[in-house]
Amino acid sequence: MLTSPLQLGGRSAPSRILFGPHVTNLGRGRVLSERHVAYYTERAAGGCGVIVTETASVHESDWPYERAPLASACDEGWRAIRSACHDALVLAGLGHAGSQGTSAYTGRALWGASRVPDVVSREVPQVMEQPEIDALVAGFAAAAAEAVAAGLDGVEIQAGQHSLLRQFLSGLTNHRPDAYGEDRSLLLREVVGAVRAALGPRHVLGLRLCCDELAPWAGITPTSAHTLLSTAIVDVSDPARRAVAPRESGDVAPRVGTSGTASREFLHRESGDVAPRVGSSGTASREFRDSESADPGEPESLAQLVDYLVPVRGSGLTVPATRPDLHTPPGFNRPLARSFLGLGVPIVLQGSVVDPEMAEEALDDGIALVEMTRAQIADPRLVAHVRAGTPERIRPCTLANQHRARDPRNPLITDEAEPRSGHETLDPPPALAPVDGVGDLLVVGGGPAGLEAARTAALYGYRVRLMERAPQLGGALRYAAVVHGRARFGLLVEWWERELDRLGVEVELGVEARPADLTGDVVLATGSVPSPHAFVAAPDVVVLPAGEFEAGVLAAAGPRRPSDPPAPDATAAVLPAGARVVVHDPIGDWTGVGIAEQVAAAGLPCALVTADAVAGTQLSRTGDLADANGRLERAGVARELFARLRSVGGGTALLTDVDHGTAREVPCTVVIDCAHRLPADDLWRGHPDLLRAGHVDAPDSRCTTSRLAVQDLPTRGAGSPDSRGAAARLMVAGDCVAPRTVHEAVREGRRAVQYLRSSAGVVRADSPSTGTTHSRVS
Repeated sequence: MLTSPLQLGGRSAPSRILFGPHVTNLGRGRVLSERHVAYYTERAAGGCGVIVTETASVHESDWPYERAPLASACDEGWRAIRSACHDALVLAGLGHAGSQGTSAYTGRALWGASRVPDVVSREVPQVMEQPEIDALVAGFAAAAAEAVAAGLDGVEIQAGQHSLLRQFLSGLTNHRPDAYGEDRSLLLREVVGAVRAALGPRHVLGLRLCCDELAPWAGITPTSAHTLLSTAIVDVSDPARRAVAPRESGDVAPRVGTSGTASREFLHRESGDVAPRVGSSGTASREFRDSESADPGEPESLAQLVDYLVPVRGSGLTVPATRPDLHTPPGFNRPLARSFLGLGVPIVLQGSVVDPEMAEEALDDGIALVEMTRAQIADPRLVAHVRAGTPERIRPCTLANQHRARDPRNPLITDEAEPRSGHETLDPPPALAPVDGVGDLLVVGGGPAGLEAARTAALYGYRVRLMERAPQLGGALRYAAVVHGRARFGLLVEWWERELDRLGVEVELGVEARPADLTGDVVLATGSVPSPHAFVAAPDVVVLPAGEFEAGVLAAAGPRRPSDPPAPDATAAVLPAGARVVVHDPIGDWTGVGIAEQVAAAGLPCALVTADAVAGTQLSRTGDLADANGRLERAGVARELFARLRSVGGGTALLTDVDHGTAREVPCTVVIDCAHRLPADDLWRGHPDLLRAGHVDAPDSRCTTSRLAVQDLPTRGAGSPDSRGAAARLMVAGDCVAPRTVHEAVREGRRAVQYLRSSAGVVRADSPSTGTTHSRVS
């Protein structure tokens, strides 16, 4: 069913997979750019059924991030995306962030339902009066009309976690004493009615609706969302339905009497229980219901006016809940989505669905479409692989959120293991099947950089030999998958193992490469080594670098798949009996937090020492910061904040305060050191002329001219004798250049091979067929 077509609003989607709206930072100013076109085209070519473009602001008062699209400036971009995406249905995402935006770019007050400061920015919004409400409704209608005039198949209204419409729906943020507070669903129903009228019956209207704010004391609940969807739509031409009472205070109006409409129930909630399913939707799609389908004289319900519904969860209090990281199980929204099946509107399952098998199960339940956004960022050809009967070839999505674009640094959207995502106009398209042989290539190192280099080279037709000194592939990534909560990283190791086997790569394990082996075309990806610890440790203290600690846990766990988390007794087996563990975390990423959780799960006392004000400070980028500290608290991990580890011995660790130097002691017999690692560069340290893959780079979003063409880069080119008299072309990639993340390792491993191939005259790096015209030295 996943690859079968679906009728929506009189239009046909080629598959039942949806690519949802998300921040990309691919724009040029507030305009959808050629990078957006390439990004969405890649997913459409891979078989995606419905593509919803990045949410565009329907009014100039909304500028939530620097490159946020503005609907009134999107017509050319929408037209180009529609033209390039061929079979897929393309819908415009439309919304307004309200008080969850920022005034940094407009210099004007934010719009909001009430004077409730946003919990993240702490900004107090301007309370919207009738003119602002009228402008908002008109903005949605005008944007919808512009979208279909540009050729799009319809629009999706954003009333989810990050939206002004949700803020009006919620008792957390709507304290109005007027009609829009008495009936909090009124604004959304006005917007839906206006947009439906602007679209007409033959264009698709989707609704992304927050159906659970996870705050049942005042927020939206599944029960109230059911009530809302059954409520009659508003006639926007009737001013009596939309009267705004004068606001003399921000107090909540008393609940007096009964309005006689079901929408009043949206304010009166007795519980947050999911409403029971009523009947069956019968079919996964429907045609627009004309006036004969409703009772004479009765306006249609909200559910009747939309062509599909995406139930989501989360609020300003729980921002990460909408797209959480890998600590939340995939498919977490399945019960919520199933509860809306009885409304007679096609339901879309959203919520970390990354496995086609789970998606198929959802369709069997009666779900009409499955949103697989992050899965298609990780592998744009996901649907094509399912259609071809090769789902094992789908590149796994880690759900780690390490490269999401909603970030103060404004990074481009991309993926941990697919760095071309978001960079389609810069990086060459991958080979989809092996080509004729072009020579031999040696890859030294079986971590992410070496694995991707070997895979890329085999696809380009090289005869590839990979040498790895460890008894298994994966390098540091295999150890990262042992860290508590990070087992999904092991899926990448398993995928690379399958790919190398499929492509016939010769793998030699337990073999140490020597300088004499480095002849011909070589990619060095030898990884990293621990750095010297920055504290004094007495001889009686056990100090374990994080990677080596996890290597020991892996060995104690015995044979297992990389994605199978080891049992807690494997962790306990690595540590001395009665150990009192200090996790030294000078970086503040997921490593220290995860290892502290892992030690605590093994039943050992543990303290995490960090110089920061909060444990795992860098996890704010992934959305896991608050949850991580909650998990540490529940696990009993002592968090020693604002602290530097100075020395360990005699059963205690000496800490000093980072601000005033006050000393304190904590019990300690074992230190697990999560400090930065250093390059394992012994094989190439004596050859400063070797080319590093990080120097073979395409221009990024801020670069419009080439500083140095690929063919001009210094290299020991083909036929150039090395110090041993043999022809050699060596590239260095990944952590042995500088230890970083999986993303950089994969990118450099791939680019190393692309450079070797292009400089040998097979394909020039500036050839139009590669999809890029420039290269530069970083």
